[in-house]
Amino acid sequence: MDGELFPRPPAEIAPGAVHVPGWLDTAAQHRLLAACRAWARPPAGLRTVRMPSGGEMSVRTVCLGWHWFPYGYARTVVDGDGAPVKPFPAWLDDLARDAVRAAHGTGPGPDPYDIALINFYDAGARMGLHRDSDEKSPAPVVSLSLGDTCVFRFGNTRTRTRPWTDVELRSGDLFVFGGPSRLAYHGVPRTFPGTAPPHLGLRGRLNITLRVSGL
Repeated sequence: MDGELFPRPPAEIAPGAVHVPGWLDTAAQHRLLAACRAWARPPAGLRTVRMPSGGEMSVRTVCLGWHWFPYGYARTVVDGDGAPVKPFPAWLDDLARDAVRAAHGTGPGPDPYDIALINFYDAGARMGLHRDSDEKSPAPVVSLSLGDTCVFRFGNTRTRTRPWTDVELRSGDLFVFGGPSRLAYHGVPRTFPGTAPPHLGLRGRLNITLRVSGL
């Protein structure tokens, strides 16, 4: 079915978890992509994350505000070049707050958003089911998609196994999860290479995840 002929309405996937298709317009996608390209440059640029088990994540990551490493946060790239993490710009806090209002109809609370994890998925990259549990704040997580379409698997708060719901995330889509779904398992089992809008000039998928650290 053609997404232009059959609009995708916002949908609550689970209590507190809302998908808002096409939330970022074309201009906003271009602005965010340009910023991501700047953030990806060294120092403290795009890196491959090595897990404690010795395996490597198939996505590549850059952080703003606080540097995430398995399983904690630091002010420097402790598992990379050691450089200070890039600052979290105030306009990303504004964007995150607008996103929560769009999804939930209310504001996210007084604490500012101060963490961004930007994950780049090239062909074949994926993300296993996990929980965003290294933060001290219960504020909703804001997830923005650019580039290739993916299958986003949103599960439950108890286990990595079913039940889960698979959601198609396209470029410009917003997904917010908080409240009873804040610690739900989620992941990306598949991307669809070559599905990014041609006007972006992006090969692959970028996921920008905004969080409140509470640190």
